[in-house]
Amino acid sequence: MMHPPPVVKTDLETGPTPALYPNMPESPDLRWSFIRKVYSIVTIQLLLTVAVAAFVVSYHPIVTFLTTTKGGLACYILIIITPFITLFPLYCFHQRHPVNYLLLGIFTVSLAFAVGLSCAFTSGKVILEAAILTAVVVLSLTLFTFWAAKRGYDFNFLGPFLFSALMMLIVFGLIQIFFPLGKISHMIYGCLAALIFSGYIVYDTYNLIKNYDYDDYIWAAVALYLDIINLFLALLNIFDGADGC
Repeated sequence: MMHPPPVVKTDLETGPTPALYPNMPESPDLRWSFIRKVYSIVTIQLLLTVAVAAFVVSYHPIVTFLTTTKGGLACYILIIITPFITLFPLYCFHQRHPVNYLLLGIFTVSLAFAVGLSCAFTSGKVILEAAILTAVVVLSLTLFTFWAAKRGYDFNFLGPFLFSALMMLIVFGLIQIFFPLGKISHMIYGCLAALIFSGYIVYDTYNLIKNYDYDDYIWAAVALYLDIINLFLALLNIFDGADGC
């Protein structure tokens, strides 16, 4: 199917800015500015996550305290549930500055601690493999989504399918907690999670290009950040299972 050429807005100083998708009704400059802001926030979140996770992995007394003492176990549970608790007020206040940045910082640091605890029980080789593959997948899917959106492809249809798949993944994860099925089931869970969150990267990037309001930069950053972190953890699960076989 042929699509009409994208609308191009012209700026006398910087020249024409290409539209992100056909018949774009808004200013490409404003949308590009929004996209750069979101990716800047996500980059800071990822750098903070790497720093916190590296500290948790390298400073062994933290893991020892959290896994061998009663007080540590309570702290461990608190660290795990804090990101989920923070998400609700973050959603409610994601357009209210500076509360949104404060809540985003709490959310990111607590999730980074959880990521660090997951990495603490994994070999450095597996972590490196998962990190490299995550970077390649995220970059590839992001470039593909921008390319596809410019040619008029619509990814809104992915929303209901991805949500259903995510619900099934959560139920599968709960079953694993109460009825563990071994390394093979962990690898299957990781493969399914990797596919689902790869789909979410495409879906949320498309929303970033076309659907998010300019004031939703915090929530857009949270969505992409969660996609990337969950993809990394899924790949970590896969490689860890394969390494142990």
